[in-house]
Amino acid sequence: MGFYKFLLTRIVTFLLVVLIGITTVFFVPRFMPSDPVEAMIGQMMSKSAFMEPEAVVTLRKSLNESFGLEGTLWEQYVGFFKRVIFTQDFGPSLAMYPTPVNQLIASSLPWTLGLLLTSTVIAWLIGNVVGLLAGFRKEKVYSKMLEGVSMVLYPIPYYILALVLIMLFAYIFPIFPLSTTVKGEGFTWEHIRSLIYNSLLPAFSMILIGTGWWVISMKTLSAGIAEEDYVHFARLKGLKERKIMTNYVLPNAALPQLTMLALQIGTIFNGALITEILFGYPGIGMLLYGGILQADYNLIMGTITVSILSVAAATFFIDLLYPFIDPRVRYK
Repeated sequence: MGFYKFLLTRIVTFLLVVLIGITTVFFVPRFMPSDPVEAMIGQMMSKSAFMEPEAVVTLRKSLNESFGLEGTLWEQYVGFFKRVIFTQDFGPSLAMYPTPVNQLIASSLPWTLGLLLTSTVIAWLIGNVVGLLAGFRKEKVYSKMLEGVSMVLYPIPYYILALVLIMLFAYIFPIFPLSTTVKGEGFTWEHIRSLIYNSLLPAFSMILIGTGWWVISMKTLSAGIAEEDYVHFARLKGLKERKIMTNYVLPNAALPQLTMLALQIGTIFNGALITEILFGYPGIGMLLYGGILQADYNLIMGTITVSILSVAAATFFIDLLYPFIDPRVRYK
């Protein structure tokens, strides 16, 4: 009975997060001063011959219907909610009409997932290993050095570090390209090699920043756990330090780190915007940036909705898995 109550609570929380997030995504673009339909009509009229006023009115009505802007604000909201939940249809892009937003997201999403997901996991692994050593073997010289490097890296704003790396390794020493230019297509060796080559510098910048945070957090956790009574008891039993670190300290310190990893994976779209703009990477961040600049309601709502759903889903699944990982939560 307790599990079903726990499950119901998490489901209700998940649905509320999605509802509030989608509602916010719907209303925020409508507070923007620009009107995307009028901007589109203006562009069409500037590139074509004169249009009769009746034709302009008909075109405006047609575009409003296509983009879900027809009717009252409440009618627009209900229509948008139904499309997103039941058909996952965000409509056509205003800036790249008539290309569907779903198609644009589908083409950009693998870029973002491939870069940010890989970088997040690598940073998590390196940071936790270094943090565990720095916290458990804090008297060692190498532990203090690793911790010091992490303390220096962590406070640096990401965009500053990224710009320094671009100047060093793409301009002064032109090892990597200034902007992403992938050659070939499909699963050819040329395409894969070009993709990896263009992703190395942005991935390295994210790993450097992410590792600093994981080292500091893991070091704090492992240092506290190393002083617990059961760890002292393990030493009195004559267990080796390596076994104590891997069998006693690591499992308990890794639990909160797993939670944070799930949340980090859910929020990788937050880092996509700055990373992809700085490195010219064609992912979700660049797509959202273009949508904001061109007041593309559908594109903005589509990309942010995907981000909200990913964060909510990651949090929901880690909540369900946590009782199976941590017996203390399960017994409650």
